[in-house]
Amino acid sequence: MPLQDSELAPGLAAKACPSCGGSWIPPEIYDEWQRPQIDPDAPTQVAVLPLSLDVPFQPAGLDNRAALCPDCRSYLVRGRVSLKHTAFYVERCPNCKGIWCDAGEWNILQKLSLDTHIGYLFSAEWQSQVRDQETIAREQQAIVDKLGPDIAERIFALSKLLEDHPNGDFGVAYLMRRFDQ
Repeated sequence: MPLQDSELAPGLAAKACPSCGGSWIPPEIYDEWQRPQIDPDAPTQVAVLPLSLDVPFQPAGLDNRAALCPDCRSYLVRGRVSLKHTAFYVERCPNCKGIWCDAGEWNILQKLSLDTHIGYLFSAEWQSQVRDQETIAREQQAIVDKLGPDIAERIFALSKLLEDHPNGDFGVAYLMRRFDQ
């Protein structure tokens, strides 16, 4: 099915799929739109999303499938974005650098102020931080499951106190000795 002209944001032309609601953003159009959105003197830094961020979103049913670039037919690569209750992938062509957003993904990127930094989603740094956050979230959920929410919250608060204290390692050592007995 041929893509149709659309607009994702003011001044950001795209090609939309009438059947799935996804949008293709050609690289030159994204670059032209992005340029005035970013302060050239400011360092490019995007914080990794906290997994506690609760943005209601249901990823597209085909979000986990491989896809081809509508322009050059290369396989698209995926950048993972994790939210509190779900994750989704923004796709980009490694050849021409065009961007594919499934239905609703662009709106989430805008809410998270990631729309002007899409290239960063594909960096090793971003993907590593996403994996680290997901590991921490799974570990915390395991603590809640094993000890219950009340004790888990106390442990999380204590770990934060010890982490922020200049001699917090003494508190950790004390706790470890208590369980070695």
